Amino acid sequence: MSWKAGLALAAVLLFTGIYLDSMIKQRFEGQLFELPTVVYARILTLEPGSEISIAEMRNELDVLNYRKVSQPRYPGEYSASSTRIEMIRRPFEFADGPEPDRHVMLFFDGNQLTRIQSLEKRGDLGYLRIEPKMLGMLEKNTAEQRLFLRREQFPEVMIDALLTTEDRNFYQHDGVSPMAIARAMLANLKAGRTVQGGSTLTQQLAKNIFLSSDRTLWRKLREAYMALIIDYRYSKDRILEAYLNEVYLGQNGNEAVHGFGLASRLYFGQPLQELRLDQLALLVGMVKGPSYYNPMRYPERAKERRDLVLKLLMDQDLLNAKQYEQAVSRPLDVQKHARIASRQPAYFQQLSIELKDKLGDVFKSDTGLRVFTSLDPVSQDKLEAAVENQVPILAKRAGKELEAAAIAVDRHSGEIRAMVGGRRTGYDGFNRALNASRPIGSLVKPAVYMTALEQPEKYSLATTLLDKPITLQGSEGTTWSPRNFDRQYRGEVPLYLALAKSLNVPTVRLGMQLGIDNVSQTLTKLGVNRDEIRPVPSMLLGSFSLTPFQVAQMYQTVTNSGKKARLSALRSVLDLQGNVLYQSIPSVSQAVDQQAAWLTTYAMKRGVLEGTGRYLNSQFGWAALAGKTGTSSDSRDSWFVGVDGREVTTIWLGRDDNKPTQLTGASGALRVYADYLRYRIPQQLILPWPQQIATVGFAANGDGGLQLDCDNDNKLPVWDVAGEWKKQCENRPAQWLKKLFQW
Repeated sequence: MSWKAGLALAAVLLFTGIYLDSMIKQRFEGQLFELPTVVYARILTLEPGSEISIAEMRNELDVLNYRKVSQPRYPGEYSASSTRIEMIRRPFEFADGPEPDRHVMLFFDGNQLTRIQSLEKRGDLGYLRIEPKMLGMLEKNTAEQRLFLRREQFPEVMIDALLTTEDRNFYQHDGVSPMAIARAMLANLKAGRTVQGGSTLTQQLAKNIFLSSDRTLWRKLREAYMALIIDYRYSKDRILEAYLNEVYLGQNGNEAVHGFGLASRLYFGQPLQELRLDQLALLVGMVKGPSYYNPMRYPERAKERRDLVLKLLMDQDLLNAKQYEQAVSRPLDVQKHARIASRQPAYFQQLSIELKDKLGDVFKSDTGLRVFTSLDPVSQDKLEAAVENQVPILAKRAGKELEAAAIAVDRHSGEIRAMVGGRRTGYDGFNRALNASRPIGSLVKPAVYMTALEQPEKYSLATTLLDKPITLQGSEGTTWSPRNFDRQYRGEVPLYLALAKSLNVPTVRLGMQLGIDNVSQTLTKLGVNRDEIRPVPSMLLGSFSLTPFQVAQMYQTVTNSGKKARLSALRSVLDLQGNVLYQSIPSVSQAVDQQAAWLTTYAMKRGVLEGTGRYLNSQFGWAALAGKTGTSSDSRDSWFVGVDGREVTTIWLGRDDNKPTQLTGASGALRVYADYLRYRIPQQLILPWPQQIATVGFAANGDGGLQLDCDNDNKLPVWDVAGEWKKQCENRPAQWLKKLFQW
């Protein structure tokens, strides 16, 4: 070769090196990976005095995949007795900074947490935050997924296994290992085929990030050249960190899973730091061929490869014989179905709506966001279980096409705790919780009665309503004769009992007396869009349509003493550097009179005690629940709204083809709610006593109604605006009583 040719080759190598160096520097010192948006559930904050039972706390830990052991030694483990829980809380990077693992003892007395003891400092803690459950990742038009971890977050034994198996001289070579290449060539020649590669981890990293998988000499040369540059420019630990987060380890649906952090979630459902030695060895073994050694499809191959990795560790004196025997004797212990997190497609749809509304294009452009939500993982898990358990049973009567939707919201804050969009809870598709607008039937009735109770000078829970046939004349000569569900008429009934038993005729009579416009205004104040309401007499029995989401908003306001909090799923959004891009600010406004809402909720509690929701009382009487059934025309829609001290839960059952289901609110949706409470454990519903509410004794008047009897133990709460009820009990003038109870 002439000196000119040599000079030309040198120039080519120089300019190629400059170009490759620039490309490497730009990538490594910029955004190395396109990181997904990671979504988390709500953070549970515990304090002495928190209303949470030991059973509820165990539910929380089980949903977070904590392991129950006899003596906790590692993060993610707990033990429990009848009154206390010992646990090691996992480390987590909260919005205000990272916290290490915490070894604590929790003490319980009944439904209350009484003490949080630090077993590290031997002192008491004022509060403890439990790390949130990772719900999954929001898709951002990328074919890759990864969960970025820093070098120090990877278990050292896993690093040892990787280097022993893939690149023993990683910390000695300069990015390319001539000895490894020579060994590979010799092994391949002996076998007559490719059985061993000579690429270092640095070369593999260069190929994965910058190059294609074409098996050409030019690609191999560029790979080696780039590996040399990377090794020269960056520390071994930085290179190793990049590799550990980049290596391809399988598929999650249509998306490639990169990095050991995400692979740990995919195959084992656990954080990488909590995997056993044999599980780490399995992941390391998959590096050679994630598809070929897929433990879900080829468990025997995967186990053989895992055991080889463990053998290499023992040969290098990184394991002793006992540790090796113990590790190879274990089963693979992978998840039955490979998944990174349990899916909540309905909830994620609501979350996407709010992210678009609050962040707009920032959400689409930023990478590595962390989204914190209001989802309660226990509520979500148990609500899904209730739907999955009960819908097939109820479908035997309603038809196999029976569908469902459910939403649970915090009664005070309006935060959405759980959402189910259909009977197949983990599948994307039509979200009935948000989009299925269906006639609400008797769910409208609390708004009618609240409209009356906002006029305490005219109406109270004891006011007598007439339950006799009625016919209304339409503007075009049509007539409407509403009937009670049981086709019975009771004459006179107290107002509270008419709501508790969901009687149609007294409701229509009351609503017409109040005025359809006034009832419509109440519905609007409760959060219903006025355009949804058709102002005709049949609207008093719920002939108009709402979604479960809209119903939940309405009942959140009713049962929170008339304070409306807009329903929301999004709490906060942080960027890759930890900066807060969005933070929700709780906002509650008094939408209707506190006293009227309180009295309406009280009547709904009587509905569980002695009305259409009494099925709950035999099992959960201690919880003093409130509830309302709803059934649309021809039993096409079955509704129930249940209220405990924690949540307002709306359940809908029906068919997409709008055919009858043969289910009422009590025989359908109520059964799903009861099943939910069996798993979720309700909190007792205690209503704060508003000002100007007093209790007064009443007795039956002989006609089915009530009359004032100040000495009677059968007492009802009343809105005593100017102390009139108290005065009447003191003076007891008969003429005032006659005026009060006349129709």
